[in-house]
Amino acid sequence: MDMDTTSTRAHDDIRTAPRALATEAVHAGRDDLARQGLHAPPIDLSTTYPSYDSRGEAARIDAFATTGAEPDGPPVYGRLGNPTVARFETALARLEGTEAAVAFASGMAALSAVLLVRGSMGLRHVVAVRPLYGCSDHLLTAGLLGSEVTWTDPAGVADALRPDTGLVLVESPANPTLAEVDLRAVAHACGSVPLLVDNTFATPVLQRPAEHGARLILHSATKYLGGHGDVLAGVVACDEEFAGRLRQVRFATGGVLHPLAGYLLLRGLSTLPVRVRAASATAAELVRRLAADPRVARVHYPRIGGAMVAFEVYGDPHEVIGAVRLITPAVSLGSVDTLIQHPASISHRIVDADDRRGAGVSDRLLRMSVGLEDVEDLWSDLDAALGRRPERARGCADVRLRRVGASNHEAPALAD
Repeated sequence: MDMDTTSTRAHDDIRTAPRALATEAVHAGRDDLARQGLHAPPIDLSTTYPSYDSRGEAARIDAFATTGAEPDGPPVYGRLGNPTVARFETALARLEGTEAAVAFASGMAALSAVLLVRGSMGLRHVVAVRPLYGCSDHLLTAGLLGSEVTWTDPAGVADALRPDTGLVLVESPANPTLAEVDLRAVAHACGSVPLLVDNTFATPVLQRPAEHGARLILHSATKYLGGHGDVLAGVVACDEEFAGRLRQVRFATGGVLHPLAGYLLLRGLSTLPVRVRAASATAAELVRRLAADPRVARVHYPRIGGAMVAFEVYGDPHEVIGAVRLITPAVSLGSVDTLIQHPASISHRIVDADDRRGAGVSDRLLRMSVGLEDVEDLWSDLDAALGRRPERARGCADVRLRRVGASNHEAPALAD
């Protein structure tokens, strides 16, 4: 446990001067450690905390029930909050440029909490843009939490709003096609309705949606934030008012993040900029090679860059999955090792086939999360998995890099 209980929630931010993202990634959530004589953040595994002042505890719990603000003083109970998890929340909020962040047991638990907050206010209607992560799509389409969804394209957001619309949801770059939307334009179209941006693929290294008008930023922290394929988590970065409501839902539903996961996520953030930039450079080179390969029909790569690549093959995509040896054929993404999967079979299988294809998720599409391996080793594995080259190469017009949608950033140096 932290030696100084007044700083256990790690919210005594040092804001004397703006700091670069790489510096924040290393130091945010850890600013109080040196004063405590510590170097590595402590892990607090307590589920409950002693208190001899039951009247004071009652007052603190009443205050939490009213606003959702984190209780002053020492922790109360693991479902209200945990000091180790709070360090990760503080750090992620700093990286995203928001007032607060609230962590959950998974990305889907985080999205569910947002829907429950809005639904509790009678705002059950959601406007959403496809494609989204398959389980997010299913959660909305099936109405499992009582929500109703209107699917639209980015240009149709304003017309799709209703008096009971509680949320507009987009993912940019989108899973798995990497399509992008103009976040500032969508935020403007939302009016007073909160815009939630799933920023899992981009991370705050490549874009900070709050700077473009988003009120809520969602991460499957399992992916790049953790970065090593060994932690399951979700987080929403937002303003303090919405964070309070999310904490109340988390307390009531129990979708809390384990302290060890919070520790691993804080550690993951410290190398996030280095990992994302290194993997992005390798991904860009693989995109160049795939776009020139006659076995590949189309390559999807966002203007924003990043380590995610999607490509459609002329041959059987299942044979590619079965033939990789260095690359791991598995769901998920954002790990230090490269992963590849067939979305139509796995991550987006739960989405109706017509809706899936209508969103650009073809049956020949493969999604690859590029890791930190050497680019030549990765290309050697891909080249072998793609199989024999056709005897007569198809024309270059059939093999092109596809960039979909608008972007909030300039394109990397990649030829279309």
